Amino acid sequence: MTAVIKLVFCLRRRADLSREEFQRYWSDHHAPLVRGYSEVLQLRRYVQVHTLPEGASAALGGSRGVEEDEYDGVAELWWESLEELTAAATTSEGRHAGAELLEDERRFIDLARSPIFLAEEHVVVG
Repeated sequence: MTAVIKLVFCLRRRADLSREEFQRYWSDHHAPLVRGYSEVLQLRRYVQVHTLPEGASAALGGSRGVEEDEYDGVAELWWESLEELTAAATTSEGRHAGAELLEDERRFIDLARSPIFLAEEHVVVG
C-alpha cells in the first residue's frame, strides 16, 4: 500500500464559541468550502473528527498525564504525495483557495492554539 501524505490540524475553538457552535460552523459552513476546493487542492480525502462533549476523554487523558485543555476536533486532509500537495498549493487557484480557507478558519478556530503539521501515514491495522 502506498503512503498517504496528511495535513493534520488539531483544532481548538475561539474563546467566544461553545463546542457545539464551533462544530456546527465547522461542519455546516467550513466543510462545504473545503469540498468546493477539493479538486483545485487535489485532495484525496478530507475528514473531520469531532470530539465528544467536554470531559468525555478526561479519564483517558488523566491516565497519561495529558494537559487538561482538550481539542475540539481534528481535521485530516489527504494527498497521494508531497509533490501533489506542493503542486496544488503553488498554483494561483491553489493559493486563492488556501487564502479563503484560512480567512474562514479565523472565524471559528483559535489558530495560535491549534497545532498543524504534515505527516506520512503508515497503516498498521486495516
